[in-house]
Parts: sequence; C-alpha cells; structure tokens
Amino acid sequence: MGMKEEFSLSLELSRVCSAISPSPTLAIDAKAKEMRLNGRDVVSFCAGEPDFVTPQYIRTAAHEALDMGITQYTPSAGTIELRRAICDKLKRDNGLSYKPTQIIVSNGAKASLFTAISAVVNPGDEVIIPTPCWVSYPEMVRIAGGVPVLVPGAPEKEFVTEACDLEPFVTERTKALILNTPNNPNGCIWNRRQLTEIAALAVERGFYVISDEIYEKLIYDGEEHVSIASLGEDIYNQTILINGVSKAYAMTGWRIGYTAAPLPIVKAMNSMQSQVASGSNSIAQYACVEALNSPKGPAEIERMRGAYDERRRHIVYRINSIPGLRCMMPKGAFYAMMDVSGVFGRYCGEVQINDSMTFAEQLLEQADVAVVPGSAFCTEGFCRMSYATSMENIDRGLNRLKGFVRSLEKRG
Repeated sequence: MGMKEEFSLSLELSRVCSAISPSPTLAIDAKAKEMRLNGRDVVSFCAGEPDFVTPQYIRTAAHEALDMGITQYTPSAGTIELRRAICDKLKRDNGLSYKPTQIIVSNGAKASLFTAISAVVNPGDEVIIPTPCWVSYPEMVRIAGGVPVLVPGAPEKEFVTEACDLEPFVTERTKALILNTPNNPNGCIWNRRQLTEIAALAVERGFYVISDEIYEKLIYDGEEHVSIASLGEDIYNQTILINGVSKAYAMTGWRIGYTAAPLPIVKAMNSMQSQVASGSNSIAQYACVEALNSPKGPAEIERMRGAYDERRRHIVYRINSIPGLRCMMPKGAFYAMMDVSGVFGRYCGEVQINDSMTFAEQLLEQADVAVVPGSAFCTEGFCRMSYATSMENIDRGLNRLKGFVRSLEKRG
C-alpha cells in the first residue's frame, strides 16, 4: 500500500502547469468551431489575427529560401541578416539605436514575451499589468514564479492607466510593468506625455518596462505610436521591447517575434531559448528580412490598415445603434470593447445574464455569434470583438447580435 501511494505521488503532474488557467479566448473559439462542424453557421469575432493573406512579396521570398536550401538550424538568437534588418527597422520607425547583439528572434512575440519575463522575474517578484490586458500576461508571470499585480483601467479614461494610477501599486517587490500600446483588447493608445511620465516613474522606482508593441502599425485618426525606450537613455536601459511581424504583415502562422533590450537581458534570454527552442524557422526568418526591408512593405501595411479602419468605424457605429450596448472608438489594433453591462439582469429564456461570460455563452448558443468575454481580459462588463474579418461577416454578426439583445427579457 505504501509503495502504491509513493508511486502515485511520483506521477503527479507539475503544480505550475496544473495551476495555469485555460484561455477563455480559445475556449469560446473551440466551442464556435465545434458548432460549425455540427453544421451551425457561426459568425466569429474572436480572431486575434489578420484575415488577409501574407503579401505576395514575402511569400515569394520564402520560396527563394526553399530553392536555395535554407533549411537548417540558425543561430539561437536569429540570423544576423534578420537581426540587422530589425535594427534598421527600429532606427527607421522608432528612432532607436540597437546593435544586433541586443536583438533576439523567437517563435512569435508570445515566445518573446515569455522568455523576457522568465529572464527578469524571480519567485515573488511583482509585475504590474494594466487592465484590460491580453489573457496571457498574468499567466506568463505566474509560470515564471512572479505575482501579477492588476491595475484596473477606467472606461472614462479610455482604459489608459497613467503614472499616477500605477504609482500606488509600485512596491519594493516590483520588478516590471507590462505595457501594451496599441492595446489588446480595447485598442487604446498611450500618448507621448503619458509614456514620459511612466518612464520617469520606472526610472525613479527602478523597474523594467516590458513594452509590447506588436500592433504599432495599426493606428487610426492620426494618432502617433511612441516607443517608451525612445524617451531617454535611462528608460532605454530599462526597457524590454517586444515586437514581431504577425499583425502588421499578416504573418501570424510564420511565428516570428523579436526582443530588443540591454545586452545582459538578451544574453539571459538566449541562454534559455537555446535550451528550450534552439531557434526560429529558417525559412520564415529569411522571408522576414524581405518583409522588413522591401520598399513594398509600407504600401501593403497601409492597404490592410485602411481596411481595418473602415471596419472599425462601421462596427462601432452598429454596436452603438443597439439599445443596451455601448462601444468606444478604438484608436489602434483591430479590436473593439463592447460594453454589455446595460443588459445585465435581463433573461435569455431561463438564464439571467449577470456577467460577460454568460452573455458570450448565450449569444453563441442562441444567435451563433462568438465574442470573447471581458473577464478573459480581467475586465468585467465588456466583450471583445475583433474586426479582422470581412464587412459582410461584420454585418451578419451585428444583425444577429441586435436580434439577440432585443430578445432579452426584463423581469420583476
């Protein structure tokens, strides 16, 4: 009996992995796909990726790589050609000077983020995360042994948390702040003044800023993207800049992200990456050099950005025309945060809707429309809708959404 108990204990799963919360985004998306397989015509607003095909000039470069036999391992940190192209891009677009040794290429920006967090966070360290936030930030911090400290953003401030909002949450255990601008899930943007004040706070109190800038090219209404690392030498030395090609160039499946940071951080990241990933796809890296360097790039990005802009205005107008729902105009990315709290307390059949998850579940089940509940992004009362889909799909989905909301009953 004793041997059996000892054997069972040895077969216990990792407590770290067992404690990871499943992604609500993927759960809703999986349910929508299951319904489609069963013949349901589901309109999904869950996608966190462009609906465009990767531009032809990039695909052509991938074919060239294959023809030239570029199919072997690359250096763990990425090819020197790609790291140079990234340095050129950061200088050209962001006014930042980095050396190739300060760049590390990873299997997507998500891998870049996790490796960066793992490189700087020790057990018990606190990482400040403004909310609403991308679903993976808190879990990545927990996996690294850190403590996510969630700072709620205010809707009346378009969810932008300023230095004065963050300062009360800074302690002697604060190791980093994760800043995502433009933001997923709500498309807000931190402006130059706000970033300057946050930079001053980080320098004064001595913590890193992990700056996720993956949506930097998807900005509207004349807004400006400012990289916080460009605001002075001190904050440059405390910034871990994360970016990639997935959103701007419609290259989600190519899995290429990158980090630009002080040399000791990149060395630590490379040590970890060399053990767990070896490196990134050689063909994708070759194609990414062309994506970043080609003069065709800006026009292709603008073509996609223009389409998102048109959809953005349309989806927000349609949502705001439905009694009980509200939506702020996002300034970046390709997401809109729909305020559904105005229908809380109403009934869908015998189910009372009192939170965003119930709203999303009933909308999917009753109207075949998939949205992501705000609870996934640590913000209740909202649902995220991606407009990285066709105008036809947007109208089909919004017509169903309107009918669903109209069908909800007030009782008592």
